[in-house]
Amino acid sequence: MSFSKVLRSSLDDRLPTVAMLAMFTLVVSCSPAAESKTPGDSRKANAGQASSNAASIEIEQGGPAEIVRAFYEHLRAKRFREAIFLTNLRPAIEGLTDTELKEFSIDFEAIAGEVPEQLQINGEIITGEEATVTANLPNAEGKIETQPIKLKKQGNTWVIQSVDEETEARIKKEGKQYFYNLRIETHEDEAQKMLERISKAELAYSLTNNGAFADINALVDANLLADDVKTSASTGYDYSIDLSGDKKQYSAGATPAQYGKTGKRSFLLTPDKTGTSRISGKDNGGKPLKK
Repeated sequence: MSFSKVLRSSLDDRLPTVAMLAMFTLVVSCSPAAESKTPGDSRKANAGQASSNAASIEIEQGGPAEIVRAFYEHLRAKRFREAIFLTNLRPAIEGLTDTELKEFSIDFEAIAGEVPEQLQINGEIITGEEATVTANLPNAEGKIETQPIKLKKQGNTWVIQSVDEETEARIKKEGKQYFYNLRIETHEDEAQKMLERISKAELAYSLTNNGAFADINALVDANLLADDVKTSASTGYDYSIDLSGDKKQYSAGATPAQYGKTGKRSFLLTPDKTGTSRISGKDNGGKPLKK
C-alpha cells in the first residue's frame, strides 16, 4: 500500500481501513507444487459444492479451494468471526466478545463490500502441507484479476495465510489486543499522512489566494481535501487548523478521537519560514499539541 501519491491525486485518496492493513497480505506469490487442479480438470465436482459457486475446478470437501470459498462467502455475508477463523489471524479474534468485534465492523464491512457475488476459483496447487489457490478478485484499483492465496495445513485443517510468520508470532503473543494495537498504529501513521495532505492542500490553496491559507471546510470545498478529514469515523483522529489573523500563517493538529482506543499520540504540523512543514508528535494524554 502506498500513501505517497503527489499533488491533487494524493489529496483525494481515502484512508485504508485497519482490516485492510491486517489482511492485505492474503494475496501472495504462488510456488511450484506436485498436485494441481486447473480449469481443464475433468473430475466431477464434489456433491456438496454450493450451487452459487462459480469455480472452474473441482472443489473437494475440506480442501484448500473449499476453505478459500468458505472464507469469502463468510466475509461477503459479514460473518466476520467465521471468516477470520479460517485464517492465521484467528488468535486475534477468538478472544473478542461479539460487542468488541462490532467495534471493528466498519473496517471489515469495507472489505466485505469488495467480495464478488460469485467467486471464480480457477486453480489449486498442493505441495505437502502447503497450498496455493487462485481466484478472481478485485485488485487495488477495483479491477478483477486472478490472484493467488496461500494456505498451510494445521492438523487436518487448511488455514489461509493472511499474515507472514513474524506477524503471526505477534498475533499469538498479543491475542485479542492485536487488532486494538494495530488500529492505534494505523491511525497514528495515517494521522501524520493526513497532516502531510493538509500541508499540500494549504500550499495549493495559497498559490491561488494571494498567499492566504484556509480552514478545513474551505480546503474541502476547494476539492483539495477529501471530506473524511472532517470526521473521525474512518480516521480515528480529529483534525484542526489554526489560522493567524491575516491568514498568512497556519498550524494543523491531529488529536485522537478516543485516547487509547483510536490513537495515543497527538500531532502538530508547523510550517517554517521557508514553507517547509515539520510534524511533531507525542503521547499527550489525548490533548492537542500546542506550538
